[in-house]
Amino acid sequence: MYAVIVGAGTVGSSIARSLSETHDVAVIDLDGGLIESLMYDADILGITGDGTDIETLQEAGIGQADIVIASTDDDETNLVVCGTARTVGDPLAIARVKSDKFVRTWEASAGAFGVDHMVATNLLAAETITRIVGLPAAGDVETFADGLVQMAEFEIDPTSPIAGQTVEEADRYESLTFAAVFRESDDEVVIPRGDTVLQAGDDVVVIGSPESVRTFAHAVAPGVESAENALIIGGSDVGYHTARLLQKQGLTPRLVERDPDRAREIAEELAGTTVLESDATDRSFLRREHIEDVDVVVAALDSDEKNLLAALLAERLGADRTVATVEAPEYVDLFEEVGIDVAINPREAAAEELTRFTREHRAESVAILGDDRAEVLEIEIDADSILVNRPIRESVADLPAGAVIGAITRDGAFVIPRGDTVVERGDHVVLFVDTDCLDETSDKL
Repeated sequence: MYAVIVGAGTVGSSIARSLSETHDVAVIDLDGGLIESLMYDADILGITGDGTDIETLQEAGIGQADIVIASTDDDETNLVVCGTARTVGDPLAIARVKSDKFVRTWEASAGAFGVDHMVATNLLAAETITRIVGLPAAGDVETFADGLVQMAEFEIDPTSPIAGQTVEEADRYESLTFAAVFRESDDEVVIPRGDTVLQAGDDVVVIGSPESVRTFAHAVAPGVESAENALIIGGSDVGYHTARLLQKQGLTPRLVERDPDRAREIAEELAGTTVLESDATDRSFLRREHIEDVDVVVAALDSDEKNLLAALLAERLGADRTVATVEAPEYVDLFEEVGIDVAINPREAAAEELTRFTREHRAESVAILGDDRAEVLEIEIDADSILVNRPIRESVADLPAGAVIGAITRDGAFVIPRGDTVVERGDHVVLFVDTDCLDETSDKL
């Protein structure tokens, strides 16, 4: 496969590095420094230039491209890139956009803008936030197989009842699989066995039915309840979509927006959200709104620094849990180290979705975990898979040690993966895979 990527920022570079290990990749960006840095890290063809310029695209070999990914920070540029690419070739054209107006237009008109797939960064971030809000204590949540399977990542607090327990002791759930442990003290990915001890500070990845994952969440942090009282700070696209999605779940969120025009606009569009026109860094305002009774605060302003300030202030004044969006990926760990419970990087959500489209085996869904140390994949089993028509205990021996079968769905029903479970053609299998053995696992599936 030959891929042309326009935009060498966080998302474009992440995809380029991943693809360059097994495919030919060209990357275009106006910033020569970004191109030079990426060429140093990955085996790519780097071109400094304008991705909307036909000559630049031709220099990148657009006519031979199998896939074009437009991932700059400008929506219009990304749409022009895809449209131009389709006039000189027949690649799979994927555009990353922030504004949902383009998504609505594209969904209403098949093939609009010359785009085959559109990845909406802000909407994906809001969906991630909504899943995390709905699951107590989780640091990351993804759904697979049309919602039948859920993956969640939990940090084991020193006060957690399962801290110090073995996996065998902690695993009391029929439809739950302990897929992995990220052990920061050793910077390693541990594939758990029954005698693996869950240590304070570990990040545990579990895969199972939504009911079992929710039950486990309460076992990890029994004092943390599901969010009923949510306060969203900021009427940005992410804030707006988060409120809209929480409404759909039956909640009545409150949203704080300082700009009166934007506040009025959101209030008119979201009848189930209470919109408050104020400054969320005003202590008096937060106290009047009984911040100490809020289950979760979502900071979704257009500034990382303001999000950090607003979330820390809310936490200090008594909010149970804080979630903040972070545009700069290098700030994610910093936010969580200083007290923010969960930091969400919209670019990371976009990178996960784009990764799905670049898989040779076309994974149905992809979640990237542990700073790209592992992935959770949903794959539909075909006749060539080493899993098909074999019991798991037999076929798992042919998988790399870093691959774990977490769940199976068949004909719209959840199947608990046990040693004697026979995988059938058409099954959807959700696996945890260490990045080091990702290509080997994909080849066998």
